[in-house]
Amino acid sequence: MYRMRLWAVKHARAFEVIYNTLEKLLVQLHPLMAKIGYSRLEKPVAAFEKLCKGVLFDCRMCGQCALSSTGMSCSMNCPKDLRNGPCGGVRENGHCEVEPNMRCVWMEAWQGSQKMRAANHIFTVQLPVNKSLQGRSAWLARVKEIVQYQEPKIK
Repeated sequence: MYRMRLWAVKHARAFEVIYNTLEKLLVQLHPLMAKIGYSRLEKPVAAFEKLCKGVLFDCRMCGQCALSSTGMSCSMNCPKDLRNGPCGGVRENGHCEVEPNMRCVWMEAWQGSQKMRAANHIFTVQLPVNKSLQGRSAWLARVKEIVQYQEPKIK
């Protein structure tokens, strides 16, 4: 998993394109998903998401995916669960102070973000992890967020 995670960060630009395309596709599928019911789709979509993102990014399924902001490096792989940058314990060689054989997740995030068109998204402050969303589909949550924002408000 670790090697795959590093490989995904090296190809962050390609994954950014894939992520953006997938997001557009899922937003277009909103009417169908709404008809089926998001609650019915939650388990199968979360299982598929866990499979895909688990293999590629060593995803922890926090339900609040920030891969597009963190250079395709899952911040939940940080042993300290830091969501907004490295701690003060990053070693000189860029490795983690807690897991010395692992490069700091945030060193990887910075390198990955610099390959992406949305490189400045790494500066987006992430909210603390909401543990109640653990295991839920971040993809479905994102679609609902986008659709809610796009729908005209009735006065």
